[in-house]
Amino acid sequence: MTTEPTVIEHGGGVWSIAVPIPDNPLGHTLVHLLDTDRGPVLVDTGWDDPDSWDTLAAGLVACGTAVEDLLGVLVTHHHPDHHGLSGRVREASGAWIAMHAADAQVVRRTRAQQPARWLDYLAGKLAAAGAPDEHLAPLHAARASGRTRSLPGLNAALPDREIVPGELLDLAGRRLRAIWTPGHTPGHVCLHLDEEHPTGRPGRGRLFSGDHLLPGITPHIGLYEDPDDATVTDPLGDYLDSLERIGRLGAAEVLPAHQHAFTGARARVDELLAHHEARLRDLRALLAEPLTPWQIAERMEWNRPWDRIPHGSRTIAVSEAEAHLRRLVKQGLAEAVPGDEPVRYRAV
Repeated sequence: MTTEPTVIEHGGGVWSIAVPIPDNPLGHTLVHLLDTDRGPVLVDTGWDDPDSWDTLAAGLVACGTAVEDLLGVLVTHHHPDHHGLSGRVREASGAWIAMHAADAQVVRRTRAQQPARWLDYLAGKLAAAGAPDEHLAPLHAARASGRTRSLPGLNAALPDREIVPGELLDLAGRRLRAIWTPGHTPGHVCLHLDEEHPTGRPGRGRLFSGDHLLPGITPHIGLYEDPDDATVTDPLGDYLDSLERIGRLGAAEVLPAHQHAFTGARARVDELLAHHEARLRDLRALLAEPLTPWQIAERMEWNRPWDRIPHGSRTIAVSEAEAHLRRLVKQGLAEAVPGDEPVRYRAV
């Protein structure tokens, strides 16, 4: 049963609605509503779930509008807690859906991907990273039985507009500009509302930061996965460069997709840069002996001991370890040991 939605009015025609994420420690996604001269626009939509939908609809009513009145949706990135309800929003309102081209490509690929193909790819990647047989067994069993679970987000809308970084978005009466901030996903964008803050707070407007900049959480930075693309990417390098761009912006206030609105964007950027610098330093110290990505993930510091991390989260942790490894390799501070299978890395 849906409870009364948590709605915050941020002033100047901006609200946030806490849309729940089922069975997730994050709790909710902060979906933002922005008034324009042509009609209301959402920044993100929330997870595709009946209670989440009911909460979003009730929240919009509390803001003085309704789902049917929505003009469009700006999606910060393709993850299902941000893009999931876009299909239902479009069906109810006819709203356009806009996303950066790199993440729109992920959405199209996910739609076309057979779950069995994804399981084969994932099992192969994990095996190459040194995952033990007991971790691979559930993937092989699901593949063999044919009981493959659909990928999340398949009910989300295919975007029909592109968010082009650097350009003002076509929103009447608003100066909203996209800033490309890859790292968490290849097409993540932050949206800069370049207007005077409603309270007169000094700084350059407000920033809808998605998952890129959060007040107390370090977002996951893992590999950009595509079974049909062998390009060696550097997601952590992308993320660190993106942080620097946001730090230079000087936004008066940040409106993130999780937790709460906050000030002091530059200070938070510096904290995150220092965090990843320390993590890379610690990781290089671990590589005094050659280790597989799985062994590295086992030894890295997480929010709980390794033996308490569930199966799916261990897969995510290995992806994050590999993203940090790629950064060290690109910096010339680590290398793969030639001829090892599964691959092992060492400091240089």
